[in-house]
Amino acid sequence: MLESISLQQGRKLVLHAQGLPAKSRSGDPLTHSLHALKALGYVQIDTISAVVRAHHHTLWNRNPHYHCDHLTQLIANKQAFEYWSHAAAYLPMKDYRYSLLRKNALADGTLDHWYPRNPKLMAQVLRRIHDEGPLMAKDFESPSTAFKSKPKDWTSKPAKQALEYLFMQGDLMIKERVNFHKVYELTERVLPSDVDTQTPSEQDYWRFLITRFLRANGLGQANEIAYLRKNTKTGIKQTINTMLEAGELTELDVAGEHYYALPSQLDALNTPIKRSHLHILSPFDNLLIQRKRMQTLFAFDYLLECYVPAHKRQFGYFSLPILWDTKLVARMDCKVDRKGKVLHIHHLVLEASLRKVDAFQQALTKSLEAFMPFNQCQTYILHKTTHLA
Repeated sequence: MLESISLQQGRKLVLHAQGLPAKSRSGDPLTHSLHALKALGYVQIDTISAVVRAHHHTLWNRNPHYHCDHLTQLIANKQAFEYWSHAAAYLPMKDYRYSLLRKNALADGTLDHWYPRNPKLMAQVLRRIHDEGPLMAKDFESPSTAFKSKPKDWTSKPAKQALEYLFMQGDLMIKERVNFHKVYELTERVLPSDVDTQTPSEQDYWRFLITRFLRANGLGQANEIAYLRKNTKTGIKQTINTMLEAGELTELDVAGEHYYALPSQLDALNTPIKRSHLHILSPFDNLLIQRKRMQTLFAFDYLLECYVPAHKRQFGYFSLPILWDTKLVARMDCKVDRKGKVLHIHHLVLEASLRKVDAFQQALTKSLEAFMPFNQCQTYILHKTTHLA
C-alpha cells in the first residue's frame, strides 16, 4: 500500500540519510571520514579549485573534523579507491567488487570507452608499469629506455589515453595522487589481500545500486538510481518490483511524487533534525548532484554557471548552495585568494522563500567561521547581496 508523507517529511528522510546536519562524534576523525564515505557510497572528484575541491568539501560537511589529507590516508590504508560512480569518484574499498561489471564490459568490448582503444600502446604502457613500478602520465612524455624501438604513437596524449583505458577496464588502479596528478599502478599491487574480487551477478548488482542509493538518499526513483549509468534502468526497475514483492522496499507518495524507500529508514521520521545548523555545500555535493531531484524535493532551481558564458551568468562562476532550516535557501559565489588568505563572496543570493533573514545571517556568519580556515583563509569579504523577489 502506498504511504503518503508530506514534502517536509520527505526532506527529513533525505537529510538524515545524507548526514546533514552532521552528527557530533567522538573519536578518530579519520574513522569518521571513512564512515561518511561508506554512508554516502562515493564522493565525486572535481578539478575546480575556486574553493577547496569538491571531494574534500563534501566530506567536511559530514565530518566537521575532516582534514584534506584524509582521502590520501584512506587510499594509502587501502580503505578507499578511485573509480567511476556516475562520474570520477572516491569509493569505499568494501564496494570494490561492484566496479567489476563495468570493468569487464570495457575489457571485452561490450561497453565503449570515450577514448579509442589502442591494444599495442596499452600493452607497452602496462609493461612499463610492470617493470618500473608506479608511473604518472608525464613519465610517458618521452620513450622508455626499456624499448629498443620508439613507437610512433609514443606521445603524451595517446599514452594518457592508454593509461585511462587500462584504469577503467581494471588493469590499473590509482595508487595515489601527487599534486593532484594520478599515479598508476598494477591492480594486483594495490588491492588489499582480503578484498572481495568475485564479480557479482547482474541481479546482485542491481540490488546493490538500489540499496546503496536509498541508504544514502533516504528515498528515490528508478531513474535517479540509474542516473548516468548506461544500460541499467531496465534491470533496476525489474529488481525494484522483485524487492517490493518481497517486502524489502516500500512505496511512498511525497506531495504527489512516487518514490521508493527501505522500510527501516522510515524510522528517521521520528528522529528530530537540527534546523538551526547551516551548511555551505559544494555544487558537486551528493545531496545536489541530481538537479531535477532537488527542484522537486527542495524547490531549488540550481545551475552551476562556471560552464555558462560570463555575460549570461545570473549568480556567478562558482555559486555554492546553502542548506539551512532543512531547506536550500541561498547560494553564494565564492573565490579563495590563497595568497592573501581571503575568501571573496562575490555574490550572496537569498531565495525569495527565505523570510527569517536575521536568523539566517547569524547562522551564515557562524558557518563562515569554520569555512574560512577550512579554505586556509583568515577573513572574508562580502561584495554583494541580493534577495530574490
